[in-house]
Amino acid sequence: MSLHREFFEASLPRFAVFTTLAISVGGLVEILPMYTAEYDEAAMAHISPYSPLELKGRDIYVREGCYNCHSQMIRPFRSETLRYGPWTRAEEYAYDRPFQLGSRRIGPDLQREGGKYSDDWHYEHMRDPRATSPGSIMPPYPWLLEDSYEVDDVKASVVAMARLGVPYSVQEVANVEYAVMEQSGDIVARLAEKGITTEPDREIIALIAYLQRLGVDGRAFIEENQ
Repeated sequence: MSLHREFFEASLPRFAVFTTLAISVGGLVEILPMYTAEYDEAAMAHISPYSPLELKGRDIYVREGCYNCHSQMIRPFRSETLRYGPWTRAEEYAYDRPFQLGSRRIGPDLQREGGKYSDDWHYEHMRDPRATSPGSIMPPYPWLLEDSYEVDDVKASVVAMARLGVPYSVQEVANVEYAVMEQSGDIVARLAEKGITTEPDREIIALIAYLQRLGVDGRAFIEENQ
């Protein structure tokens, strides 16, 4: 073992070369499947790209590091499916750039989060997690209730995803502002019914849109083919 260590560590250039090779191989193993994987056509018929508002919510989810505590990958084990719902299919990640598999599971898995709770539950949960989940160790995110997003940023995200192969049409890209206004208005209206007053351009609205989308398409395919 000591000879092996001396071989790699005695020469800095040699160590750098082997380290680069190891990282490159690991990177290729992670990246190549994104471009070579073939999805089930029947399943893909149920999977559609995120709406512009949902995509913005996803950007916020990534920015806030939600993947550090929440996974989006339900394993095909009974203990997992009983707690979180049907196990995750590969097709459900088709339009994720990058995937949000998560690094560990401090909080619950969110793969089937869509429709599990109401919009006002998510609003209050982000304001104060313990208001909806007593004993939660999740920190509050009150700035999401105050900070606003820009429609131009949303459009930039849609354009970027289209360049990566997500099938947004030219018309969908051109109508980003209308799509955002329509979906955010619906969420604001539902919150108003619960006595919560907010504005459609608040980041919390985009995040709610994203959370309410998680796992919905995949669940529809699974239920249809059970």
